[in-house]
Amino acid sequence: MNSHHPDTLTLMEFSAGNLTEPHALCIRLHLDQCADCRSRVDTLDSLGAVMMENQPQTEMSSGMFDSILSKIDSDDTDAEREVSTAAKAGKRASALQKLLGDDLNGLPWKRQLGDVSVLDISDRFPGQNEQVVLQKLVAGGKAPSHTHRGEETTIVLQGAFADQKGVFNQWDFVVLNQEDNHRPVAVGCEDCITLSVLSAPVKLTGTFSRMLNPFIR
Repeated sequence: MNSHHPDTLTLMEFSAGNLTEPHALCIRLHLDQCADCRSRVDTLDSLGAVMMENQPQTEMSSGMFDSILSKIDSDDTDAEREVSTAAKAGKRASALQKLLGDDLNGLPWKRQLGDVSVLDISDRFPGQNEQVVLQKLVAGGKAPSHTHRGEETTIVLQGAFADQKGVFNQWDFVVLNQEDNHRPVAVGCEDCITLSVLSAPVKLTGTFSRMLNPFIR
């Protein structure tokens, strides 16, 4: 069971089709493994269809917005509403395999700092402004201490990592920003591989590593 999920506003943006392609991919990969979030998106899709049908010209009032949030929260555990889950999961898996192939460990990784290797796949999302990066942290390894100049959306594809916010296992979802300063540690017996979407480069905060900030793009 996943412990870290997209928040309701992010799921609303996903349901409305307002997310960029890389952000939407992160959500889809999480939905493939999280019945609760799938149920919430199903509810959002249904509510959105009703609103489009009955109130196409009406702006959403604050009361209506609160009512939608209450409805979503009340349906959080209604996982029985999925009819085509297997078909949807197959499409998501195929999307990831088409993008990265079957062997994450066999990708052309580039050693970055210490225990961290990276692979920039931004060119696979033409027309997007964000940087899309795969990161691999060797089992038991530590990433350099860093914060974020912008927002970073991450989903765990393999293994797990831990920081001051807890342990993030496979398919867990996390969003970090300028207020977060952390040093992830790969836990378990396999390398931790994540997919991240960054609006701006990270900022190293370690005593020595921060001298490398001018070279990070």
